[in-house]
Amino acid sequence: MPDAYYKDALKLAQKEYRAHMSKGWSPTLPALDDFLNPSMTAGEIPLGLIEIPIDKIIGTKTRGRVNAFAPNFMPILEENTEFAVKWQKLCQAHVTEGIRDPITAYEYMNRYYVLEGNKRVSVLKFFGAVNIVGSVTRILPKRTGDEEIELYYEYLDFYKVSKVNCIEFSKRGSYAMLQKLLGKAPDEEWSEDEKKEFSGTYNYFKQAYLQNGGDKLQSTPADAMLSYIKIYGYHELKVTDTADIKKNLSKMWEEVALQEKETQIELKLDPADEKKPGVIKKMLSSTPSVLKVAFLYDGSPQKSGWVYAHERGRKHVQRIFDDKIETVPYENVMEDDPNKVIEQAIEDGAKLVFTTSPRLLQASLRAAVEHPDILIMNCSLNKSHRYIRTYYTRMYEAKFILGAIAGSLTDSGRLGYVCDYPIFGQIAGINAFALGAQMANPRAKVYLEWSAIKGAKAAAQTLVDKDIHIISTQDTARFSEDDRSTFGMSYINKEETSLLAVAFWKWGVYYEELIRRVLNKTIQAEYQNSEMALNYFWGMSAGVVDVRYAAALSAASRRFGDFLRESMIHKVCTPFLAPLITQSGELVGEEQKELTQEQIINMDYLVENVIGSIPVYDELTPMGKATVDMAGVEKSQSTAPADAEKAPSNSEGSNAK
Repeated sequence: MPDAYYKDALKLAQKEYRAHMSKGWSPTLPALDDFLNPSMTAGEIPLGLIEIPIDKIIGTKTRGRVNAFAPNFMPILEENTEFAVKWQKLCQAHVTEGIRDPITAYEYMNRYYVLEGNKRVSVLKFFGAVNIVGSVTRILPKRTGDEEIELYYEYLDFYKVSKVNCIEFSKRGSYAMLQKLLGKAPDEEWSEDEKKEFSGTYNYFKQAYLQNGGDKLQSTPADAMLSYIKIYGYHELKVTDTADIKKNLSKMWEEVALQEKETQIELKLDPADEKKPGVIKKMLSSTPSVLKVAFLYDGSPQKSGWVYAHERGRKHVQRIFDDKIETVPYENVMEDDPNKVIEQAIEDGAKLVFTTSPRLLQASLRAAVEHPDILIMNCSLNKSHRYIRTYYTRMYEAKFILGAIAGSLTDSGRLGYVCDYPIFGQIAGINAFALGAQMANPRAKVYLEWSAIKGAKAAAQTLVDKDIHIISTQDTARFSEDDRSTFGMSYINKEETSLLAVAFWKWGVYYEELIRRVLNKTIQAEYQNSEMALNYFWGMSAGVVDVRYAAALSAASRRFGDFLRESMIHKVCTPFLAPLITQSGELVGEEQKELTQEQIINMDYLVENVIGSIPVYDELTPMGKATVDMAGVEKSQSTAPADAEKAPSNSEGSNAK
């Protein structure tokens, strides 16, 4: 029997050898010493005896045995050689009692190169083993800023706490995201049982992934597993067998395939010009049935200004479309299981579902995968998910106008800004306000406080105590006694608060246009014509965000604001004209060119005239942590996030965008 095994292995080797020759590739194993120059390394670390994923063993340490194996580690030498006899004896030993002697290997960039034990590796690869025990020395690459090396060092941070070496991601941030989705702090170590359970789960998942055709993708099984966990959760993955994992993967395959694309998000910056009354009337009249639309809120209109604004938007579209649509609100969704609430909305007949908070993102994505005939849209920004569409506003345009008005009003040059959560879009709002103020008053400084740390009223009071009185606070009026008065841009002193202007969302206009585009199949067509995640990111030109003036604001300031608004709408004025100078003195962008929307969305820095910083995770309130878990910028997630599936409920919901 061993000789039959060798013949089969030899055939596999010859096939691999010919395939590599035909492509002009080396037909034998790579040797680490051939390509690794000592000047490229930063030292060695002995790892001791560990289990090595056998598919990560790709070569030898020295050239001594490279010609004995094809690149798949199958033996290439003829059957009558001494090598073949030894290989067959190892086969017999494996079949009767198992190969137990550890190999000796070196690890470099998450790949293993054998110093001693090549034939053992070859035999175990032939029999389809998953792991082999080996004494391993890790060779560290020098840090050069290269993307691949930086990704490897992220893997090292992950390995330090988990001791898991079977997974490999293709994008930076993924190891930290996995740790987060498993409910662990960045530096929280895994138990031995957790490591074994995860490794086993990964191997089952990988099997299902490859059966679905994952080997044809450039992304890795770990990339796909991360997407799977974001939809179904790790706990459910652990208790799901390979057949059901494969079935679920088939449902979400476009989400998996999206991971291999370098650009994953397609921004839709303005609605198409479809507002001709005759055309729209015809479109609506040709719709044979009533469209049922569900609005899911993570709070209630009675307790959350954010939810109240969306509820007004729902009522607006119900009036506009009358009997063409039926809208149904679902309140306090996070107090129950959001997955069940979305399922209930679909069971109630909803064909279009708006989930109005980033905290509902995971439930939205899962429902979209399970119900491909239902259109689900989540109110969030910068999310690369194929099966849901996200929508948000370019609120930074209104913030720029408020900043310019504030800069023109201040005598001291000291302005205040209270921000809610460090999530995508909010940092751009801070910077736009600061740049607007600087444009109107080159001496202007913006002092930053966070309501997600100390509460809105306390944050504003901190600024007043610093003798700062023109302050931009939250964008919606709160319903709690403490925060009721602190919204919009106001003049605040110890005795009174005088509202000056408010940046506000026009959700009714936004929902009206989105529903029109659903009714006339535009959104559906955009999905079919794109392979990326669709993010609707509309602004003043679409009429979905604006500035409202209070009675206390002078006529001159109103004229100034109106001028900037019209300039913004007609794309004459831009808040972010490069280069920008950050707090650290770094220049961002090219001279006299507008930043791209991607650069604006992904801001994780503050401009030079902002006094303050982006808070880290542990500084935030429970609601702040829950929101940052879903939509936080990278710098706000530098310490342990809580398990997103256990995020606390709060009546204010996402009243912090």
